[in-house]
Amino acid sequence: MASNSGMKADQLKQLIREIPDFPKKGILFYDITTLLKDKVGFATLIDRFSEHYVDQKVDLVLGMEARGFIFAPALAYRLNAGFVPVRKPGKLPAECVKYDYALEYGTNSLEIHKDAIQPGQRVLIVDDLLATGGTAEATAKLATSLGGEIVGLGFVVELDFLKGRDKLKEYEVMSLLRYDK
Repeated sequence: MASNSGMKADQLKQLIREIPDFPKKGILFYDITTLLKDKVGFATLIDRFSEHYVDQKVDLVLGMEARGFIFAPALAYRLNAGFVPVRKPGKLPAECVKYDYALEYGTNSLEIHKDAIQPGQRVLIVDDLLATGGTAEATAKLATSLGGEIVGLGFVVELDFLKGRDKLKEYEVMSLLRYDK
């Protein structure tokens, strides 16, 4: 699958706005909305994901609420796969499977429709950010609980210093852009 755009990682990073002290003091927030609105930048993201996974025989692309919804459907289209949303509790209308996971302070939960994945289907999980890895790990556990085979986990941005990859050692993890601060 040929890339229709030639932006390199450093060019993509230049399209990401860095906002200090958001959402709280001491945090440097990487705002990808400025990258998303750039047609060549957005196309490059989808192209790079597609090129990485095109030979993996992906059946379903899972995207986590909310920013995973931006990338997963476009990637599913490019890979000739289906898209499955993974949502916060109470958002999906049919019978769901729920997974609770720990946050730094407290817990969170994710849900997926019980019939979203058939045993043996090859599943790719995509999100905007790999930080501590909790959301990605929870999504992978939901998918495997339904019999899905995890092809890999793909992220636009990875914050290396938060060591989220450590929670995902049993999976192939790919990040397009990595930051160490």
